[in-house]
Amino acid sequence: MTRVLNYIWRGWFLLLALIMILLFGIPVLLLSIKEKHFKYAYIFIRLFCVVLFYGAGFRYRLILENGKRPDPNQNYIFIANHTSTIDILLMSVLHPHHPLCFIGKAELAKIPVFGILYRRICILVDRKSPKSRADVYRKAADKMRHGQNIVIFPEGGVPEDPEIVLGEFKDGAFILSAKHGFPIVVYTFKGLKEMFPFDNGRGHPGTVRVYQNGILNPKEVNEMKTLSYSLIKKTLELEK
Repeated sequence: MTRVLNYIWRGWFLLLALIMILLFGIPVLLLSIKEKHFKYAYIFIRLFCVVLFYGAGFRYRLILENGKRPDPNQNYIFIANHTSTIDILLMSVLHPHHPLCFIGKAELAKIPVFGILYRRICILVDRKSPKSRADVYRKAADKMRHGQNIVIFPEGGVPEDPEIVLGEFKDGAFILSAKHGFPIVVYTFKGLKEMFPFDNGRGHPGTVRVYQNGILNPKEVNEMKTLSYSLIKKTLELEK
């Protein structure tokens, strides 16, 4: 019975997503043609994320470990651990004043309808192509010069082994920060691995705990990567 209820819940989530795409897809496509208009497209993108997040029965509780929120007038690179598709929605829910651009896998652009929007609001990267990976830094820097903020999940995806608490970090977010001088905001998301896993027969609505672990000024790449990893890993291991 529990699995049946989960399938119904997942079906509701997909139906809601389809309705939102049909409602907001055209405004997002039109407003994202020019980079200078993306902040207006982001209003619809965030509304899509807010409706899906709360419509699926999720809530969040923010814990500020460094005592301050990101400055609305500053551009940032946002990073977090990655355990669920809801991570993407949550990142937009958290940031009404920072238009977000995600670094995303190129293969997702092949999904019908969704792929059209995905190309407009993400920087696509083919991880098998060195040229594609290298080009991400140029594209991301250009996006930030136009007022956008970059979201990177430094694990590079959700770890396949469910026993892994936190996967090894890739260098991308930290190279971008060091090269172009953008601060990094470090988040830890706790709870979504159990609430919305990739097994469609499992999960439940609930409150996600969001820890803002710190805002790191640009430093040496390995120093930022090591510090970010330790902050998130320590938070994930709390209360275990």
